[in-house]
Amino acid sequence: MKHSSTRALYAYWNELRGDRAAPDRGEIEPGAIRGALGDSFILSHEPTGHAFRLAGTRICALFGRELKGEAFDALWDAADRTTARDFLEITGNEIAGIVAGVAGVTGEGASVDLELLLLPLRHRGSSRARQIGVLAPISVPFWLGATPVMTLSLKSHRHIGPAREAVPALVAASDGGRVRHGLLVYDGGRM
Repeated sequence: MKHSSTRALYAYWNELRGDRAAPDRGEIEPGAIRGALGDSFILSHEPTGHAFRLAGTRICALFGRELKGEAFDALWDAADRTTARDFLEITGNEIAGIVAGVAGVTGEGASVDLELLLLPLRHRGSSRARQIGVLAPISVPFWLGATPVMTLSLKSHRHIGPAREAVPALVAASDGGRVRHGLLVYDGGRM
């Protein structure tokens, strides 16, 4: 995680969840993440998809409009729209977070590197109902805020959080294999 807002929200979310898969929406205290609020958002799961319930001022300035009520996947270019929907399903169903490198592109073709964080929140017993996240520029170009970003495109992503942490880092050697320099080596013969 590169951006301070991303790190701050993830640390707060991780602290709140404790040994649970995700914290409850009602536990989020905005004052605890005040430095990240401008880059933060909350999405709600609606029958038509995921919509912005709240969007920070810096996110709205990035797109040059208020995002409340807008569909999250509508911000993405056509090539990455399905992947954006998949991210939301993974976050909701598997209770895993996602951090992604994203490019924001203006109508004139200018681009800004952004960091996206998506984390699940429980709401009324469901992990699909709400998601909290950050969308923040890695560096701020001179035109940001004056020229709105029109679309987002995916550059990279990885899973984070409790579901990811449950995956073992190493596999025990078995069937005659041995671990050497962090790799599992099987003895074989020459042909």
